[in-house]
Amino acid sequence: MKSAVIVFPGSNCDRDMAAALHKIGGSAPAMVWHGDSALPDGLDLITLPGGFSYGDYLRSGAMAAQSPIMREVVKAAERGVKVLGVCNGFQILTEAGLLPGALMRNAGLKFICRAVTLKVENTETIYTCQYQAGQEVVFPVAHHDGNYFADDETLDRIEGNGQVVFRYADNPNGSRRDIAGVINEKGNVLGMMPHPERLIEQEQGGTDGRAMFESVLASLK
Repeated sequence: MKSAVIVFPGSNCDRDMAAALHKIGGSAPAMVWHGDSALPDGLDLITLPGGFSYGDYLRSGAMAAQSPIMREVVKAAERGVKVLGVCNGFQILTEAGLLPGALMRNAGLKFICRAVTLKVENTETIYTCQYQAGQEVVFPVAHHDGNYFADDETLDRIEGNGQVVFRYADNPNGSRRDIAGVINEKGNVLGMMPHPERLIEQEQGGTDGRAMFESVLASLK
């Protein structure tokens, strides 16, 4: 699998993502700086990692969404290249218009850093085909602005389209309808607040995140 990790000023999960991709994908991903104007050729997967790009000034992900490389990420997504955004990456994807909704300040107004239980809502995606329908998984979260918001019309639409991929079992941040991760209509762009890349080996405390990367590999075959 040929992959890339986009690195922004303030990214702090880029190495975690790179390690997961290398471990499961079999080759080291390209580390692409936000100021670059081109992506490597032939990418199967582009990832936007967690962190606090630009210090979360203005709104989380708002400044990063205007980075030169994001113009190329948007073009790649429109061509059908797989794009995965985790935590800050999810925020950037919504700010770039690649996913519906927005990520707001947590309802409790506090930073949340703990393991949470999720329900896999849709296993018919390129990111979740190795999970079981309705399966519960445990992923860590670490965010201050993970409260997913969209208006009722948008929520009804994405629910009807099967675009809600992950849902919190015990909502930690106030997200509407307990939404933890959504995919675009085309099915190639996924954003989620919890961190699957941090749980791919038993030494990390569990392997619930491993199936996500194995799903992407399976989709390439």
